[in-house]
Amino acid sequence: MHPHGYIGRKMHLPKLNKKSAIVIAAFGSTTRAKAALDIFNDHLARQFSEYEVFWAYTSEIIRRKTGLPSLQQTLAQVEAAGFRKAVVQPLHIFPGTEYRQMEETCAFFPGLRVFMGETLCHRWAFIRQTLAVLEKDFLTPDQGMNLLALHGTPLAADPVNIVYLGLEKLVTEIYPHVLAAAIEGVPDPDALFRRIGQQQMPNRFKRVRIIPMMYFAGMHAQDDLMGDEDSWRSALENMGFEVDCPMVETGGDPLFKGLAFYPEVTDFLTQRLDRVLELAEYF
Repeated sequence: MHPHGYIGRKMHLPKLNKKSAIVIAAFGSTTRAKAALDIFNDHLARQFSEYEVFWAYTSEIIRRKTGLPSLQQTLAQVEAAGFRKAVVQPLHIFPGTEYRQMEETCAFFPGLRVFMGETLCHRWAFIRQTLAVLEKDFLTPDQGMNLLALHGTPLAADPVNIVYLGLEKLVTEIYPHVLAAAIEGVPDPDALFRRIGQQQMPNRFKRVRIIPMMYFAGMHAQDDLMGDEDSWRSALENMGFEVDCPMVETGGDPLFKGLAFYPEVTDFLTQRLDRVLELAEYF
């Protein structure tokens, strides 16, 4: 039998896996906030032990610093391992530019049937679910007001801007003491700070709690939100507010509390994964 003949090539192919591979797609982090991924990975090991789990990282900067694989590299590894189906579950909060890029990457593998799970806030019902969880950390109206910190996008034509602006409108209609702004793009934080001053909110509220609506509350929380200079905290303190941000402790060290540290959020994301795994069984 010639090793390069038809039968020889067939014998070298890996055994095909009938189950779907699970690929978890995370932005990634180089700070201690990456401990949040360990929390999710432990949850996967308990709830999805019968599946093989792979990881992919969507931030090119993080990948350059760490050498971690991209989604394209991970899907190539999945295909080489003999899988014919893969379920990609993002740990992203909103279906923005990175989500669409992941969808495009999944289409590059015609020999692999890839199914994309939904983000945490892919639907308005999901957004309401998430707000109900965050509500536990809100200051009450007599204690102060709350400011949801969204990541945002610098791209004006990105369709996800509709979600960001819709979320801002939703929270102000549901909660009389909750506002929202994005680190990049809209809702614009500088415009919000001007409105806070024009409406003399410092006379009504003495405290502001900044709540990151991001999976990781890493460098953005440390620098953009709660940093010493040119941060949301400094801008609000200059108006006369006392400013804080929810914290958690991991490994004996305090961290700003991202969504990953809410057990309910982990449950919501695994529900997204459950749903797409079920769909994959029919195709």
